[in-house]
Amino acid sequence: MIPGSTTKLTEATLESADIMYPKTDLIFVTGSTSISSFIPSFGAGFSGILFVVPTDGNVATTTTGNVGVAVTMLQDKVTTLVYSKKNTKWYTHALS
Repeated sequence: MIPGSTTKLTEATLESADIMYPKTDLIFVTGSTSISSFIPSFGAGFSGILFVVPTDGNVATTTTGNVGVAVTMLQDKVTTLVYSKKNTKWYTHALS
């Protein structure tokens, strides 16, 4: 939540695919296909945040598209992605 304001997230469930087209702030991802790109619904001229929760198992990202760093998103854990309009890439928070 952003301090001082009420944040209302929109949610959807999507099947994992090489290229994902999320239209909401929070997506629950089914399946196990690696993801190379998330196409931002707000257009490439803006920055934004996307929350991803894999539900069927871990899901990996690759850097062959617009994902800045390859990570493994853990089942039932939120991965936060931030889109940089400057670099046209999604970056994740630090994972250990």
